[in-house]
Amino acid sequence: MSPTAVVLGIGPGLGMSIAHRFGREGYDVALVSRRGDRHAGYLAALAGAGVKARAFVADLQDRELLLSTLDEIGPADVVYYGPGASDLKGMPGEITSATSAEARAAMGWVYPAIDVVQHALPGLVERGGGLLFAGGLSAVVPMPMLGALALGSAALRNYALTLNAALSDKGVYAGTLTIGGAIERSDIYELVASDPQTFGDLGGRTLDPDEIAETAWQMFLKRDRAEEVFNVL
Repeated sequence: MSPTAVVLGIGPGLGMSIAHRFGREGYDVALVSRRGDRHAGYLAALAGAGVKARAFVADLQDRELLLSTLDEIGPADVVYYGPGASDLKGMPGEITSATSAEARAAMGWVYPAIDVVQHALPGLVERGGGLLFAGGLSAVVPMPMLGALALGSAALRNYALTLNAALSDKGVYAGTLTIGGAIERSDIYELVASDPQTFGDLGGRTLDPDEIAETAWQMFLKRDRAEEVFNVL
């Protein structure tokens, strides 16, 4: 049987590039997102590239649905966790005005990652598989304008790095992609590009998702580093 790559938080940018990159290596791909209206297009694009794929609708913050979806998908050899923002137009408050409620909301994207790891880990240990996470640059560079979002980014990054330290002697890899820039083809990229008056010119501040996915594949393959930072800001 072919190995399986699970892409959680699939979108038209980095998620699809991850799916294509692992698919080229012979992985069957399982796509998961809270919206199902774009799945047919994703599946058609992957099929056209010779990648066998399935798609599932699940909100990653719905723990029961998330775990039942992972059960339906079956054993995974690699899991990519890269959910995007649920409210693309909602701008966070600056860090000095961040409330504890906002911090709890920001941390809400870390808890599903932990649930995913706990669910997938026994199979990953058995297969010598891996985990890949995508997070924001505010995890490593102070960005006060992102407010409480920086706390969630930092927590997810630390979780990934600490997992790698804990799992390397068990044959399981964990790595994190720290993103500083607008990922081309992504929903956030489309929003920012459509409103330069608010967000400014994107010139020189974009990232190619195919290049990031290639780096992710090399990280998973070589297991020589647990983090790669992509910063064009």
